Amino acid sequence: MQRKPQLRTLPLLIAAVFYAQHVHADDDAVIPQVDVTAHLKSARIDLSPNVGTTVYSIDKHMIDQLGQGDNTPFNEVLLRLPGVSQDSKASGSIHVRDDHANVQYRVNGVQLPESISGFGQSIDTRFVASTDFITGALPAQFGLRTAGIVDIQTKEGQPGSGGRIGILVGSHDHVEPSAEFFGAQGAFNYYLSGSYLSNNLGIENPLPTTSALHDRTKQAKSFGSLSYFVDDSTRLGLMFGTYNGRFQIPNNPDQQPSYAITGVTPPDSAQLDQRQRELNRFLVLSLQKSLGDLNYQVSAFHQYSELHYTPDPVGDLAYNGVASDTLRSNSASGLQFDASYKLNSAHTLRTGLAYTRQTTHSNNSVGVFDLNDDGSQASTDPRTIVDNSSKTGKLSSIYLQDEWHIGAPLTINYGVRFDKVDAFVNEQQWSPRVNVAYQLAKGTALHAGYSRYFTPPPQELAAQSSIDKYAGTSNAPEVPVSDNVKSERTHYFDVGVSHQLSDALTLTADAYYKRIRNMLDEGQFGQALILSPFNYDRGYAKGLELSGVYSQKNWGAFLNLTTQKAEGTNITSGQSLFGPDELAYIANHYIHVDHDQTVTLSGGAHYHWGDSQVSGDFLYGSGLRMTPDDGAPNSGHLPHYTTVNLALTHTWKATPVGTVEGRLALINAFDKSYLLRDGSGVGVGAPQYGERRSLYAGLSTSF
Repeated sequence: MQRKPQLRTLPLLIAAVFYAQHVHADDDAVIPQVDVTAHLKSARIDLSPNVGTTVYSIDKHMIDQLGQGDNTPFNEVLLRLPGVSQDSKASGSIHVRDDHANVQYRVNGVQLPESISGFGQSIDTRFVASTDFITGALPAQFGLRTAGIVDIQTKEGQPGSGGRIGILVGSHDHVEPSAEFFGAQGAFNYYLSGSYLSNNLGIENPLPTTSALHDRTKQAKSFGSLSYFVDDSTRLGLMFGTYNGRFQIPNNPDQQPSYAITGVTPPDSAQLDQRQRELNRFLVLSLQKSLGDLNYQVSAFHQYSELHYTPDPVGDLAYNGVASDTLRSNSASGLQFDASYKLNSAHTLRTGLAYTRQTTHSNNSVGVFDLNDDGSQASTDPRTIVDNSSKTGKLSSIYLQDEWHIGAPLTINYGVRFDKVDAFVNEQQWSPRVNVAYQLAKGTALHAGYSRYFTPPPQELAAQSSIDKYAGTSNAPEVPVSDNVKSERTHYFDVGVSHQLSDALTLTADAYYKRIRNMLDEGQFGQALILSPFNYDRGYAKGLELSGVYSQKNWGAFLNLTTQKAEGTNITSGQSLFGPDELAYIANHYIHVDHDQTVTLSGGAHYHWGDSQVSGDFLYGSGLRMTPDDGAPNSGHLPHYTTVNLALTHTWKATPVGTVEGRLALINAFDKSYLLRDGSGVGVGAPQYGERRSLYAGLSTSF
């Protein structure tokens, strides 16, 4: 079954065939489970309009075509979409339309706060049934995080219990066992999943070698979705998820110490022992109700995330002059309400509100040296500065919009939302939105839209250190000023077209322009993998996305091309993170943002025969920004790169242990050595090389 261009949405189908589970109803069930599930799922989707936006859809079939299948990290799944470029996998970072982070994750209709380490890192791909990735001029329902909406529908329990157990092993001592279980009894159904990962490539290698030094990671993920159908129009739901990641920070050998320590010989830079631990867990309780033309969902959620960096107490002091034991935590609780009402055949009204209260703690125990006025080391005896802070902030939002079907070919969705933040800053904004979709002809749809955006700084990252405490020490900033990070305010314009040339081939094109005040960006300014936000006074971003999908019975292919540009000028917050010459130049010049990549290409193809499938995909990047030794900040770019991944899968049906799937995957098949970062540029912490050629083998059984 293939989705076609519609007036309501403008989809691009990455997978050729939608995944469908064939189940049999339980004769003793109190409620006709499948029909009720489908009805309420349709009602949930109706709460979220996509008129005038660009929607790229991912389903299980598309995920199966990737080299590691559902073991693929979720942020790497998103890299196969137009407008998405890659960055560090350790933080789950992706860049959407030349934005840094600013991605909203919604799970079964509930928007979850971003965690300190990036929520995308916490998502286990195997619990995803389908994903709509929404970009462009968004309707009033979507706010705060607006570069892209990752709208995930999770797997759910079905009549007849079952499950799946598997393991993936391969290069870098990679071992990843996983399990899924689902079932239903009468009005109750459940889906549970869990995985554990251990390998020697947790964070990008700072060297072009095949193996990194001191780069062990252990990560555990779990997810659960429980539903109880009170009647055929009411569902109670409980979702929960956990993520626990432990990382060694990879070492860069042959570095020279910069500071002396009394009575201590600094360790070799290849022998340092820096580590980082990341936690994230969330819990959501929802009530969904369908009353004819009225549908609503109300949810209460809680999320806790934590990041703890432990330094090499001697090595960090010797090489950097600073050894900071950093613990950052964020606890967020809130409510979300969304409702839709079909007023008549021409108008569907939607409204909603959201409230989040979060408390952030930043605890730092910082080892430093005292310095002379000329910057030389005054003492070889380090001392410790305790720098702790906390902040409780609030986010409030409300919206109202109307989907107006003017005539058969034309639909307008217009509305307004109000957002208010009270945290490190106290700001608010009314944001009008209007989106137009026009069915030009059968198989051809146009859309255009304007949206005003208000994006508060991420409170979980925006904690400001007390820079006065470090005066006269090796951690003193060159610029003794650090204004609070402000909310970004954007005028966003988008226009696009989708055309179905045939039943097999669909093409899309989309162009956008953003004019921005208080342009938000983030950078790594220290050894810990914690990003710190800051503002450019003004900025802009523009781009063009072209996509094509070809689908036949036994094979299919997709190709995406993105070209884009983003620049900003005059850093107006977090100034202590930068050098004075850097600040002075940026104050009078527009510069490329560090994550600006001019050209990004992604594509892939697959072929089925019998119970076997062969597939391949590639990623091309023209290179993120860097700063030449004698050049302006971010004025250069890294070399371009292309990586190719290949996979072969085969399924054995009706074996004594159920349906068995075998998988072989070759990642970076041509062993391309490429730089994601070179350690230069505004807010770039360290060099990062992409994964070299790696081989993986997987085996799973479904029962």
